[in-house]
Amino acid sequence: MDKAATAPAPDAVTSDASPPRSPAFMLLMAAFVGVVAGVGAWVFRLLIGFVHNAFFRGEFSVIYDANVYTPPNPWGLGVILVPVAGALLVAWLVKNFAPEAKGHGVPEVMDAIYYNEGRIRPRVALVKSLASAISIGSGASVGREGPIVQIGSAFGSTLGSLFPMAVSDRVTLIAAGAGAGIAATFNAPLGGIVFAVELLLVSINARNILLLTTATVVATRISHYLIGTSPSFFVPSLEIPNFSLLHNWGLAIFAALGVLMGLLSVAFIRGLYAMEALFDALPGNYYVRHALGMFCVGIMLYFLLEYTGHYHVQGVGYSTITEILQGGLSDPWFLLLLTALKLLATCLSLGSGASGGVFSPALFMGATGGAAFGHLCLILFPGLDIGVAAFAIAGMAAAVAGTTGAVLTAIIMLTEMTLDSSVTLGLVLTCAASYAVRKSIMHDSIYSMKLRARGHTVPEGLHAAILTSEQLQDLMRTDFTVVAAGPDIPEDVAFAIHTEQGDITAVSLPAPVSRTKPGSMYALSSFVRESNAATASDTARHRVRYLLLSPQASPLAAVRGIWTSDAQLILVSRNPDQRRAEDIAGVITPEILAQVLSRDKSLS
Repeated sequence: MDKAATAPAPDAVTSDASPPRSPAFMLLMAAFVGVVAGVGAWVFRLLIGFVHNAFFRGEFSVIYDANVYTPPNPWGLGVILVPVAGALLVAWLVKNFAPEAKGHGVPEVMDAIYYNEGRIRPRVALVKSLASAISIGSGASVGREGPIVQIGSAFGSTLGSLFPMAVSDRVTLIAAGAGAGIAATFNAPLGGIVFAVELLLVSINARNILLLTTATVVATRISHYLIGTSPSFFVPSLEIPNFSLLHNWGLAIFAALGVLMGLLSVAFIRGLYAMEALFDALPGNYYVRHALGMFCVGIMLYFLLEYTGHYHVQGVGYSTITEILQGGLSDPWFLLLLTALKLLATCLSLGSGASGGVFSPALFMGATGGAAFGHLCLILFPGLDIGVAAFAIAGMAAAVAGTTGAVLTAIIMLTEMTLDSSVTLGLVLTCAASYAVRKSIMHDSIYSMKLRARGHTVPEGLHAAILTSEQLQDLMRTDFTVVAAGPDIPEDVAFAIHTEQGDITAVSLPAPVSRTKPGSMYALSSFVRESNAATASDTARHRVRYLLLSPQASPLAAVRGIWTSDAQLILVSRNPDQRRAEDIAGVITPEILAQVLSRDKSLS
């Protein structure tokens, strides 16, 4: 098996080459990231408005309210070619300037954090902004959150490269930029913080939370000045809570909705990547494939406009969500049709190569599917005292939770985006059920599945990782004695380690034969006991390799060191660089690491 393809993700904390910067400096950097994220969210909206008005209305204006339906375009049947024109521009930008800008963005950020020491090319932010604005503005069924996450993260990474800092600090700035972008885009500061914590932060501590919160607060405050303080969706029917959710049968209905949203999440994830594989297998280049996919979307937009009066599945789709939450679109069968059409349009858009996020399409499908479920429940149970808007909001949160795996983010963000807490119990239960159903059917989320296809594995959700919290000094064996070189031990051996289990290991410390990080690899002469004799002269000699690490190193560093360098033994040294026998404080064997791995796995 190829180790390069299956090696564990690098530990962004233990592989730091530079010491952590001062808290004051990092606070300044986090605030700067927040400023860029807040302004970036505003500029990105203006770009979307400019492209949308130019492509669909033939006007040069940046004024655009995504929560209001777009009026019929002046092109007639030519509207079918609007998404195609956008596709050609997107393909040119992505192909020539930044391939990372293709797709929904968040997996690229996660990949940079876990596999590229938090390095994202600066041009990605610019290309992603333009490509996503063109995709959304020209009718592709994608969302705003993926682009703004990549924009904020790219700037955080750029700052971390311009100013020398530890990898852990650079990764924190990336997560802060992503959370700040989410907060500014959706006016959801708590949701932005939890999004970064659930999906992007490698570790959670007071320092990281302070930096993340600083960037998020600054970005949200700036967005208040530039965009406004209104919630993403206004739901008048929920201003006065009047739902009997405390009844067991009422909660059971929301649990059933969660099951259905979990199944919808599975269909979304599998459908998206199946469509991507289908387009990759088609003849032609990126231009042809993306144009073909968007041509199909254009046909959908034309027929929807002709038969319903609105585009519905075009862009982020917030106008349709708003109408549902305000009491419109009461036909459950039409709502189910919109759910299916949005699923198809999103898979066609992203599968063929559009640039944009999956959050907004998930919101749309959750709203339409949840509202359809609510209307059907009211038909079956006329006395049900639960408004359809409550089902729609719960469905929106559940679709996001099941699709992305960010359950807490979905719960908090939908509460902030609607400024309503009257349906909290139903929303929480629906999200939990949706995530559990999706997880039981398929392990990967819509983000991690893309990375797994590359052979890269990242954690989904929060984990209490023993491998990074413990230190080697907590695990090492100290039941050994150091034996000085003598007539029974070859002269090139400086000392021997004798354990109570009967092993005698004679260790020499010559010049290193190779260098790896962390620690250094040296030659080792080992004598394994064959009888009850107490001296090395009674043993058979063979060669092994070992690694020197400090007592403060993590078990994960030891696992990675053994994996990458074929070491057979870890020597814990108080001063690994000096390679002195008297500095050896303990021994870590592969058996010890296996026990730690087993314990960590059993707790996850």
